[in-house]
Amino acid sequence: MTIFIDTCIPMYAAGSEHPFKQSCQDILKAVASAKLEAYTDAEVFQEILYRYFSIDRKQIGLQIFDQFSKIMDGAIIPVHFFDLSLARKLSEKESCSHLSPRDLIHLAIMINNGISRIITTDQGFANISDIQVVNPSR
Repeated sequence: MTIFIDTCIPMYAAGSEHPFKQSCQDILKAVASAKLEAYTDAEVFQEILYRYFSIDRKQIGLQIFDQFSKIMDGAIIPVHFFDLSLARKLSEKESCSHLSPRDLIHLAIMINNGISRIITTDQGFANISDIQVVNPSR
């Protein structure tokens, strides 16, 4: 099963106590041990940095960035202009109108790379046809 790892997974895994913390840690352990074939994109790393820098927790953000990049080594999809162009087109579709620009980029990268599953807590992806949302607690 090939799956896309959304930004919330490494953030919950590294964060304070939360109902998703343990399951997100388990997901990342499965990826690190090659029990789960997973990919993410470069935008996820930008989101991690942006979030932690914006709340003045730069060092924690850098640690999460470094740890997640080690786990995902070789499975980080770059963001290309054709992905951005598709994200722009998707933004005009009724089924995608509720997605943020970042989520549109993730969706475009998933489509362009033949990935139809995403592990996320973001239910915005649930309304997208041909995309299966996997809740981290399952």
